[in-house]
Amino acid sequence: MHRLVSAIPLALACIASSSAAADAVPVQAVRRVDLNRYVGTWYEIANFPRFFLAKCVADTVSEYSINNDGTVAIENRCRTQDGGVNQAYGTATPLKGSDNTRMEVSFVRPFSANFVVVGLDPDYRWTVIGSVNRKSLWILSRTPQLPKPELDEALSAAGAQGYPMQQLHYIPQD
Repeated sequence: MHRLVSAIPLALACIASSSAAADAVPVQAVRRVDLNRYVGTWYEIANFPRFFLAKCVADTVSEYSINNDGTVAIENRCRTQDGGVNQAYGTATPLKGSDNTRMEVSFVRPFSANFVVVGLDPDYRWTVIGSVNRKSLWILSRTPQLPKPELDEALSAAGAQGYPMQQLHYIPQD
């Protein structure tokens, strides 16, 4: 009995350390992003709720375009609870050596955050973007609804990176 009681803390320590080790593994980006194919309209299928998304209740859409300096202009808009439209404008700067898979994103200078493309359909029909600390995640699609097989691929891409998928919130697109 004493051995069993002694083994329980050891087992719990092993579980905790393996979980911590999984968190310590850096988020891996896809191999490459072709910005000319990536720009355009993306519908938000799901996200991890964050304070800056609180006003958005449905119809969240992102428009990406390439600026003359090689950065990416971002226009996000969504429908709010009162039926209005909330808009935000930002800039994504590809990080050197990342082949456009990692970007520094800012909506209010001087504040910014680094995001990683962790999943991307070969035909650019869906993408998964996450934060390096795994606290933010977005699943985006070229269409307002993402067919289940493609959604499952996107979910798998995020889950394989250790994102806490139980936090995922689906966004209605009317």
